[in-house]
Amino acid sequence: MTTKQLHSLARRHGTPLVVIDHAVLRRNYATFCRHLPRVQAYYAVKANPAPEILRTLYRAGASFDVASLPEFLAVHENIRHLPDAERQDFIWDKIIYANPTKPRETLEALNQYKPLVTYDNLAELHKIHRHAPQAGLVLRLRVANTGSQCELSSKFGCDPGEAVDLILAAGQLGLVVEGLSFHVGSQCTNFENYVQALNVSAAVMREARDRGHTLQILDIGGGFPAPYNKHVRPFRELARTLNRELDRLFPPDLEILAEPGRFLVATAAVSVARIIGKAIRDGKRCYYIDDSVYHTFSGIIFDHGRYPLQAFKAGPRELCAVFGQTCDGLDVLSQAEELPELELDDLVYAENIGAYSNASATWFNGFPPAQVVHVNE
Repeated sequence: MTTKQLHSLARRHGTPLVVIDHAVLRRNYATFCRHLPRVQAYYAVKANPAPEILRTLYRAGASFDVASLPEFLAVHENIRHLPDAERQDFIWDKIIYANPTKPRETLEALNQYKPLVTYDNLAELHKIHRHAPQAGLVLRLRVANTGSQCELSSKFGCDPGEAVDLILAAGQLGLVVEGLSFHVGSQCTNFENYVQALNVSAAVMREARDRGHTLQILDIGGGFPAPYNKHVRPFRELARTLNRELDRLFPPDLEILAEPGRFLVATAAVSVARIIGKAIRDGKRCYYIDDSVYHTFSGIIFDHGRYPLQAFKAGPRELCAVFGQTCDGLDVLSQAEELPELELDDLVYAENIGAYSNASATWFNGFPPAQVVHVNE
């Protein structure tokens, strides 16, 4: 999308504005599938749950990874009435509930759908047995998250040494463990995490088979890095590594899942905001925009993200600070942004802001989240 188109949309709809380009969504999904032909993509809904995104990715061929009952229902309600989605086994084919810890009320609500759910400990296993006995299970392993932007292994995943015991314990309760899953951490630029995780998974599968239980599914999780900057290695390099290890370690009939979220949606959205204030503080020029870290730029706080701002106008650049519109001192977008001199009501934009941004926006200070406009649906 050109800056001219962005500027026109902002003038038409007002700011703050988030523009989601569905042509980019489709292109990212096609890239994922082309480079990982053995892997079925289960879009991680938490990255951006907009119904329009769910529908576009479903039409492209995606399945879905959900982590809450509202996410499950959002997928169910937005997808099941689309053409070819009305068969009764839709849920089993298209959704995995990949949050290892679930309230009993959620399990009771899901049970009628015979869901595929993850677990990583004995207490969760007994909870599933009591409240969702029709569920199929995937055991989540704890794996290395070294160098990932958001670390997850301290919160989720069982020790590989106890994995097969947890699989057999499920069988003793009459539950069926379909496979294994892992997550190498969000925005994983250390490809060795995947290599280690795949080798650990293969060892657990061998031990399970030796002890009488053959697994049918491997969920390699998310973490596929979005190209936020030139330092992120191309996805095709990661895919080559994954394909080599998948072919070396696992039989060709194994069903392989993945949970890309950020990779599919990060580059599909651009935020546009308006300069609402300017000042000189401690010798530095400061700008205030009509968005904030409590809104579209929430990824600065929750996702360790950085979204460089750019101006629509040209001119000599200088180092400046950019603040959000709220009264909170935490609301700092950048202390070191390079921008030309801007005036009140000038517009600025930030690219690659589709993941973990407006998805976690709030109404803090009474400011509503940015309006979202979808193009090329």
